[in-house]
Amino acid sequence: MPTRDLPTFTGPNLTGELQLDFQPRIVRRDLRVVRAEDITPRYRRIELAGDDLADGFPFARFSPGDHVKVFFPDPATGTLTAYRDTGDEWELDGDGDPIHRDYTVRAWDPDSRRLTLDFVLHEHGVAGVWARHAQVGDRVVVNGPSANQLLPEDYPVYLAVGDETALPAIARIIEEAPARSHVIAVVEVANAAEEQDLHGVSGLDLRWVHRDTAPVGEGHLGALETAVRAVALPDDLGGLFVFAAGEAGAMKPIRRYLRHERGVPRRQVEVDGYWKRGATDFDHHDVDIPED
Repeated sequence: MPTRDLPTFTGPNLTGELQLDFQPRIVRRDLRVVRAEDITPRYRRIELAGDDLADGFPFARFSPGDHVKVFFPDPATGTLTAYRDTGDEWELDGDGDPIHRDYTVRAWDPDSRRLTLDFVLHEHGVAGVWARHAQVGDRVVVNGPSANQLLPEDYPVYLAVGDETALPAIARIIEEAPARSHVIAVVEVANAAEEQDLHGVSGLDLRWVHRDTAPVGEGHLGALETAVRAVALPDDLGGLFVFAAGEAGAMKPIRRYLRHERGVPRRQVEVDGYWKRGATDFDHHDVDIPED
């Protein structure tokens, strides 16, 4: 579909469902690390800056699912290969195959022109290893976002669910939810040391699920599902909006529970698989989480 035909939306979003505001074009930004901060033993925050942010960045309030494609240097050669828009098409710039992953935008500071991304640290995997060793001056390429994914702002209760990969989005929901709303956040992390200090609306119910100790109910896929089932949903389900993201397989039973067992309307449930167990370079756009 031509870019001019893609949907656009001007907020605030009071439509009761997710709205997409597509950008006129996908922009490539060559950026460098200006700050790296360890948030927990397995979580690191990276701030990026560069001349390509001089004109700003398409950051939208209460659009926590917005993501960019980050291109990393080849760990064997140090070569950074990414796509560049030539005006007619996107062409590879650099030698070798591009190495990229999708990351949620954690924050944008228009005054300092700094873009913030959070990384789960691993001893394996290109992105996690890069983030663990990232130093000021290290270079990456960031493409996108292609659209702002605007959550509705007209609900009294929000349920935000996910694992570490969804923490940037969940943190933004907590920080940016409508002032008089109530947010219930259920977040699965490795252990108690991985909890983060999150603040936002006064009506916040934050529940950490520790994988090393949390119970898994009979017939449940994992501890996160068990914890979600323990949440007391409002009597009036018409006043609830759900955002859930994380490992694709873990999201399926959670969506099934909310939609079919509890009857939360489809327009009020936004579920995304950010990664898939056993898969590398997973494209979350292709995730199979049944809508019904």
